[in-house]
Amino acid sequence: MKRKVACTIFQGVAGDHNDLAIPGAKALGEQLAQRSGATPVVIGSPAAATKADWREALTAALPDLQAMRARFEQIFSAGAISVAATSRCAVSLATLPALAKYHPDACVLWFDAHGDLNTPESSTSGFLGGLALSGPAGLWLSGLGSGLRLDQLVLVGQRDLDPFEKDLIAQHNIPLIAPGPDVAERLRKAVAGRPVYLHLDCDVLEPGIVPTDYRSEGGLTLADLSACCDALAESPFSGIEIAEFQHAWRSGGAPVSPEPLLEALTPLWRRL
Repeated sequence: MKRKVACTIFQGVAGDHNDLAIPGAKALGEQLAQRSGATPVVIGSPAAATKADWREALTAALPDLQAMRARFEQIFSAGAISVAATSRCAVSLATLPALAKYHPDACVLWFDAHGDLNTPESSTSGFLGGLALSGPAGLWLSGLGSGLRLDQLVLVGQRDLDPFEKDLIAQHNIPLIAPGPDVAERLRKAVAGRPVYLHLDCDVLEPGIVPTDYRSEGGLTLADLSACCDALAESPFSGIEIAEFQHAWRSGGAPVSPEPLLEALTPLWRRL
């Protein structure tokens, strides 16, 4: 039986450094809806970025993140596949606890230049997005739930990790698939046929491919991403969330199309 696809567009603030990701998520989500054939549900209302520290940012975002958690509970409890444009990585504080509840065996693939495994105590930046994966993993209390096990994680594309994150990854033997030759084959081996859920932070890509808040040299190409998706298409698939796609290269700049990024994900769309 073909599973239903549910599309979600997050439009609230979530620790934003600028105002480019909310319209970016809107443009991306509209394209996701077209490709999936699902009518999108919009969660949250836009507000101006404030560059607040994690505590203030979480307080401001919490109502919309709670609504996002409820939306994902609804999707996964109905057995649907989720496709979502989540603006910022911090939205995963809401999505991943719901995933952990309904898909406890899913392999969560964290495609990102960063680990986002810091805690409020270990963070040197105080940025909410840097805590996005550690909250669902129960390393600190976000108020949005947890339940994600560290042995569910596979990190892909990281090249900017803090000492705390490096120690945590080593201590728990979390697979880390670095950019480079045979990235898709190394990913396939790490997944080992498990059900998959994909978090894609656009800064996992080489800078200059799509607009993002952070730039970290040595990232994946679109061809690398497509090859990885081809490998992942062999596994049962519960969903994808795409974060950190910005509307333009700079404030006031011309809109940038998400089409090249979405084309690289074609192997996953075939699964839908």
